[in-house]
Parts: sequence; structure tokens; C-alpha cells
Amino acid sequence: QVQLVESGGGLVQAGGSLRLSCAASGFTFSQAGMGWFRQAPGKEREFVAAISWGSNTIYYTDSVKGRFTISRDNTVNTAYLQMNSLKPEDTAVYYCVCQKTPLGARKLQSGQVDHWGQGIQVTVST
Repeated sequence: QVQLVESGGGLVQAGGSLRLSCAASGFTFSQAGMGWFRQAPGKEREFVAAISWGSNTIYYTDSVKGRFTISRDNTVNTAYLQMNSLKPEDTAVYYCVCQKTPLGARKLQSGQVDHWGQGIQVTVST
């Protein structure tokens, strides 16, 4: 069975940093696009970032460009989201996602998701 297990969330002050990790299993990680969505209270679920299987293609939503960095390590089946210069508006539940096709990153950007993690809370205080 597919599993996407997020870790690294928590509480941080505005301007600080967090690094989210997503440990993946149950599918061929090296052939899948990986990404992150988030959902703040009272808001729709929002695309954050995606990365292709070989890290050659990366997408970010405009609000996180220059602050967040998505990456992956195919040797340990893990995707990451480094979040710097965090703002209170980044507060949300963050979900790891995968799309198991060669164009997975592009599909994730457009909202086509094969599997979702359970989500992990990120809270940025003022």
C-alpha cells in the first residue's frame, strides 16, 4: 500500500525556518512526481510545490517563491520542503502528494494527485 508520512512540522516564529520531510513507500518513488499542498483553516487546499522524478522540473506557487525549496532524495525515498522566512499566512496543514507518471510534477501543479499523506501542522506565530 502507498504511504506518505510527513514529519518536521511544528511551531515556529515568523521569520524562522522549518524543514518538512515526506517518507514514501509502496510505489516506485524514483518514477513519480512528488509535491506539497497545504490547507489553512477556512481556506481551500492549495498547491505549494512539485518536483519531477529526476529533479529536472520544479514548480512553486507564487507566494512561496524565493522562500521555499522543494527537493528529493531518491536513494532514501524521501521528499523535502525547506521553508525559510516563514510568515503567519504560511500556517496550514501541509500534505505530501505523489503522481505516479513521467509527467507527475506537471500534473501535480494542475491538481492531479494520486495519493495524499495525512498532513502535518505548521504554525507560524507573530
